[in-house]
Amino acid sequence: MSLRIFILWLHGSGDSGPANEHVRELFTSPEFENAEWSFPTAPPMPITRDGGAAIPAWFDITEVPITAKSTRDEKGVLKAVQVVHAMIDKEIADGVSPGNIFICGFSQGGALTTASIMLYPKTLGGGVVFSGSVPLGSSIEKQIPLEARKAYPGLGHVIVDEELEYFQSWIRNHLKKSA
Repeated sequence: MSLRIFILWLHGSGDSGPANEHVRELFTSPEFENAEWSFPTAPPMPITRDGGAAIPAWFDITEVPITAKSTRDEKGVLKAVQVVHAMIDKEIADGVSPGNIFICGFSQGGALTTASIMLYPKTLGGGVVFSGSVPLGSSIEKQIPLEARKAYPGLGHVIVDEELEYFQSWIRNHLKKSA
């Protein structure tokens, strides 16, 4: 029986799960042959940053760029985390080992990835955040080292193939260790 893997991909605000499904095509190595992927779409909700316009989003965003002083929708983040945790719980109940569950996200989906992994009671296989932030301000701020609270010049808000190739290699190495 082959190793079961579950990869959850969380999109950014204004996007959709199906619009990100092409990512799966880049994972061609044998370790991903039986991987189950999920690309959920966030429900439409009014976004403060967009003047209250309803777009697919995991939680409210008050401003861009998001800084250390930005107001965060912690209640909305925690509600979205519950949704992600329910998806993870279902996979575990269906027989997937927590160590073979990976959460990935871009932008707002990356922020949700961070919160979901940090708050999940079991250790998961890992997470990858592309251009995301830490969405829980005061509740975890003191736990983040000062050296981790910086942005790098030229850091873009995109995903490039090289990042996805590195991510594929990283998961492949993890799976070899857990087999």
